[in-house]
Amino acid sequence: MITKKTFFSILFLIISCADIYATIYEHRVLELIFKPLITCVLAVLYLVSVTKPNFWFISALFFAFWGDVLLMFPENYFVLGLLSFTIMHLIYIKLVAGYLPKIKMTTKLISLGMFFLYFAGIIYVIQSNLKELFIPVIIYGLIISTFGTVSLLNYMKNKVTENLWLLIGALIFIISDSVLALYKFHSPAPILSPIIMITYITAQFYICKAFIAKSLL
Repeated sequence: MITKKTFFSILFLIISCADIYATIYEHRVLELIFKPLITCVLAVLYLVSVTKPNFWFISALFFAFWGDVLLMFPENYFVLGLLSFTIMHLIYIKLVAGYLPKIKMTTKLISLGMFFLYFAGIIYVIQSNLKELFIPVIIYGLIISTFGTVSLLNYMKNKVTENLWLLIGALIFIISDSVLALYKFHSPAPILSPIIMITYITAQFYICKAFIAKSLL
């Protein structure tokens, strides 16, 4: 008999593939249907997989849902979408920071520096096209860099599978947002759209997978 976890995992895969298909073939109606369902089904998958749901993780997926919806209308709601994902990342940072033991300041600075240097490189490439979005993008980039940093520190201090999944999720999320930044502010090549969605979906799945595993400890 198929379990609820297996059922919603399969459903998540189907919805993800449908949204990627819609992105590749620019099928607007399918995108409007399936993109908002990604985080909804992921939230249900999390709820049926754990006995004591974490309020903050569900809250993060709530803001991710609104980020997905708002960014489907970037001409009008890009900043609000960015704000929703910023709040999501702040919640992720709060959750991951809660697992961290005491860490030497030099280790923190080195880890933070790596992500900030990468972020600075992306900004250097797209800065001329940011215009009034310069400050919002800078703030978002600093926050997602911090998420990457705490995820790396978390794995460095406790190299268990669920922490590796969390780090993979954070890194793929950064890659996804980097490609999105290049697509929107530098080179809007059609091939980049499906890459953005594939990496975004993969990142959210790995992060969810990590928090499911952590809740079962």
